[in-house]
Amino acid sequence: MSASPPNTFSELYAAYAAGCLDPAFTLMVETQSVLRPEIRDAVALSEVISGSILETAPAARLTEGALDRALAAIDALDADEVSSVRAGRAAGEAMEEILALPEPLRAAALEAVGKTGWQAMGRGLKRLNLNAGSKLETELYRISPGAKIPRHTHAGSEYTLVVAGGFSDERGSYGPGDVVINGADDYHQPVGDEGEVCYALAVRDGGLHFTGMMGFIQRLLGAR
Repeated sequence: MSASPPNTFSELYAAYAAGCLDPAFTLMVETQSVLRPEIRDAVALSEVISGSILETAPAARLTEGALDRALAAIDALDADEVSSVRAGRAAGEAMEEILALPEPLRAAALEAVGKTGWQAMGRGLKRLNLNAGSKLETELYRISPGAKIPRHTHAGSEYTLVVAGGFSDERGSYGPGDVVINGADDYHQPVGDEGEVCYALAVRDGGLHFTGMMGFIQRLLGAR
């Protein structure tokens, strides 16, 4: 488990700059870039390097109708953003907190609140399934101060970006802009820090595996 390294050119930012990063991780990188200036610098460096590579690459001929399809896709994105804001405003739950989230996470959260709403996980805990256009699980967590996510591990890898507030577990404390990485062998129990509600964006390639009584119930119900 670790926090994201500052001022580094990584494969993650390189993939983002090249436009081939998974949409769920794209959402995470763009949100983190708003929170951390050093991440913006890393992304900018990646874009410069990727741009220089593209300039030396041979030109590819566009397929017929490519420009029209691109313009139509942009129009669709604009329409989706407007509808997301309207749906979110109508939902009414924790709206001031969501409106304070950085873009592009804010738009994704507004859309999800309007369509599916929050799912309660226990006292002071909620999660929101986000449609990031990815096969990866993408969820936004709302953790009240002092609230605990039941102890668990993961079916695969999980990347968690702290967006607001903070949480702590057995290995450390994390604040806005930190990315915590957990694998299948990592057990932990995140607890919301005192003083402010924690919002955290999680991207994972497998579900959570709870321990103790929660794990028993999970296995009994056949749930993730």
